[in-house]
Parts: sequence; C-alpha cells; structure tokens
Amino acid sequence: MQVLVPIVAGTEPVEASVPIDILRRAGADVTVASAGDALLVETMYGVKILADALVADCAAASYDLIVLPGGVPGAANLGGCAALEGIVRRHAQKGGLYAAICAAPPLALAPWGLLDGHKATAHPWFVENFPPEVTAVDADVVVDGNVVTSRGPATSTEFALALVEQLYGKEKVEQIAKPMLVRYEAGYSMKELNQVQWQCSGTPKVLLPLANGSEEMEAITMIDALRRANADVVVASVEDGVEIAARYGTRIVADVTLDAAAAGQTQFDLIIVPGGMPGAETLGGCEELVALLKRQAEANRPYGAIGAATAHVLQPHGLLVGRKATTCTSMTGLLADGSECENRVVVDGNVITSRSPGTAMEFAVAVVEKLLGRDEARRVAEGLLFLA
Repeated sequence: MQVLVPIVAGTEPVEASVPIDILRRAGADVTVASAGDALLVETMYGVKILADALVADCAAASYDLIVLPGGVPGAANLGGCAALEGIVRRHAQKGGLYAAICAAPPLALAPWGLLDGHKATAHPWFVENFPPEVTAVDADVVVDGNVVTSRGPATSTEFALALVEQLYGKEKVEQIAKPMLVRYEAGYSMKELNQVQWQCSGTPKVLLPLANGSEEMEAITMIDALRRANADVVVASVEDGVEIAARYGTRIVADVTLDAAAAGQTQFDLIIVPGGMPGAETLGGCEELVALLKRQAEANRPYGAIGAATAHVLQPHGLLVGRKATTCTSMTGLLADGSECENRVVVDGNVITSRSPGTAMEFAVAVVEKLLGRDEARRVAEGLLFLA
C-alpha cells in the first residue's frame, strides 16, 4: 500500500510520527513529503524531520491513503498548499481513502470541500471552524465512507490503527497493537516506590540521546511533551552526524552530537533514553552516554528509559542496582528484578522506566509530573487531549 504523509513548518510531530511509524509497521510504503520548498522541516516544538520528497514532486504518483497531520500553524499551512490540495482532490475524486487529525480536518480538508456531507471530528479548539456542510461528531476517531478524522496527539495511535484497519483489516491491527501495549483510554498512572522529590532549579535541562534505530514514537512523544512544559530539551545524536534514521524510517535531525552536548553542559537535570532496536544497543555501547548516566546516578539526579533502553542501556551498566523497573514484554527476562514489569510506568527514587511505544505518552506526562509538578503535568496532558 502506498501512503502519503505531508508535513510542513508547524506540523504537530506526534500526529505525524505516530501514523508514519504504525503504517510502516503494517507494511505500508509511506512517503513523508514536505509541503515547503526544502526537505528539512521544523515541526512544532523544534522537532526537525527530514522528508523523503517534496509534495510538489508527488503529483504524478498514486496513493492508497493520504494522511494530513495537524498542528498550529501546520494544519493551515497544509491547507494553503495548492500542490497538496490538487493531489488530495484528485485522490478523493477517484474514491481514495484520505484522513486528517487535530486542526487539519477543519483547516485543510473542510476548506477544500472534501468533508462536505461527511461526519468528522477535530481538536475541540477547532471544531467551530467546520462549515455547516460538515457534521461535527464528538469522538476520538470518526470513519465516514472514505474519510477518517481524529482529535489530537493523544488519539494519534487510535487514529493510525483505524487507518491500518481500513487498509489491512482488524487482524493486522491486533498484530500491531498487542506488542505495542496500546491502551485506548486517556489518562496516565505510575507505580511509585521510594518516593523522592526530583530537584531542579529554573528551567529543567534534559538530555535525550538518539541513535540509528531509536524508536521514533518514544523519542518524539517525549520531546514534544517536555518542550510543551518549557523544558530545555537537548536532542543529541550518538552517531557521527546529527541525522538519525529511526527504527521505522523517520529521519530525525538532532540538535547536536552527544560530544557537543556533553562538552557544553556540565550536568543535566534529567537524562531520558528512548528504546527501539538496534538503537538501544547502540546507546548502551556508547561510552560517553554511559559515563554521563553514571555521573547522573552518582549525583542522585534523575534518569530513565523506555522499552528496550531499560534492558540494553540501564541494566547492563549497573544503573538499576537496588531499583525496580519495567521494560517491554520481550525483554523482561533481561532485568535482574522483573517484578514490576506489568506496570506501564515505574518510578523508583530518581529512576523512571516504561514499557513500549504504546506507553510513551503516559511515560512522558509522568516525567513532566516528577520534574515540574502535577499542575504542569495536567496542563501538558490537557494540551495533548490526554486527560481521562
């Protein structure tokens, strides 16, 4: 199946990266196309993604699905792209499947007339932008004929799985959702042991290392949530350059290399390590990262990991000694103590761990709560539409 996902300056990165990731897991050939004049796109919250092509160069191709992510001003920018409008219009006229999330249904599809006579949903802040020809529905995902719409970052996974079902059927959805530990209910909780107050003064400085093969959903969700909370997040590549080829092909451009990040900062308030294979193995073998993590532990400053990174970065280097932790189902046997592995997020003192891409948003909001307090976590969760 051929899928087109256009992105542009101001696209919401979770709403783009989650469908890209999940559709590629299903086996789709996804083209990420820039609706601007360059392949490098800076999305919301400073997440930089390198597209595969320009929208202007995709006009002659045919697709089984076109997916528009939202974001401000990303959705309006997509809506103003004449080349994209032409591609989607021709696709819709042939009865092709098309979809949009967050602000993109009212700010792109609706102005093009491609939701007329359809039921649709959108981010609550933008529902009033629907014209009378569109029937607004209060639901996380709406499938109406050949149009699929959804509400926002927290519904991105459900949205992406609905698209998988349309293309491949329910059995494929189950094959993908189960190992990801997808949960459709909003809200988060964490198992906390040996509770301590995480210390940081002023704007938190957070290091998030990346390697080729890192899991993009886990990394981008964390960057997005922490930057929503106004944390100073340094995305650092452990590779020779700043371009990262993530596990399912999303090309993320880091802020700096790890060498440069370490040279310019004596300490971090938090180091958080995404999973994904073989990315986690590469991160676990990076001597400079391991040294930073050990110094973090010795200073009793917070650090954490999700998915494979718990088993391949923290565990082998003694960073879980005396700590309870959780990891992905396939790697629970690699932990010295796997007694908490049924919990989706575990905090033990200054160490926080989580399980998989399906728990990434819970993990991210829990990190915000520990670092900046419950009120800030609630504010971030509201923006993500992640409150129960």
